[in-house]
Amino acid sequence: QVQLVESGGGLVQPGGSLRLSCAASGPSLEYYVIGWYRQAPGKEREGISCIGSGAGTTYYADSMKGRFTISRDAKNTVLLQMNSLKPEDTAVYYCAAHFGQRMGCPPNNDYWGQGTQVTVSS
Repeated sequence: QVQLVESGGGLVQPGGSLRLSCAASGPSLEYYVIGWYRQAPGKEREGISCIGSGAGTTYYADSMKGRFTISRDAKNTVLLQMNSLKPEDTAVYYCAAHFGQRMGCPPNNDYWGQGTQVTVSS
């Protein structure tokens, strides 16, 4: 029932910025934690930043703190502003939605986006 449409990935130089957008549609979105995950070649998928619909429900992985900012608007579009990008940030980034409140980024989600490639290279 929930659809997630991603945009914003691309190629950026080290130190640069990108903004990823996840447009969510469907019923009862206020009950979903929505966030961003990434998977680099040869590595496990990791939750990087997730946000609930209520106050004080944001989560950032330690390596992203101070560089990434997640936000969620009234239409449940979830943005991830990524600054000071590093080559190790290169990965496929996925938007995902999980029904119900969770701490951090849920490892399993009810819905996933298509994935968008972020490449940080000079």
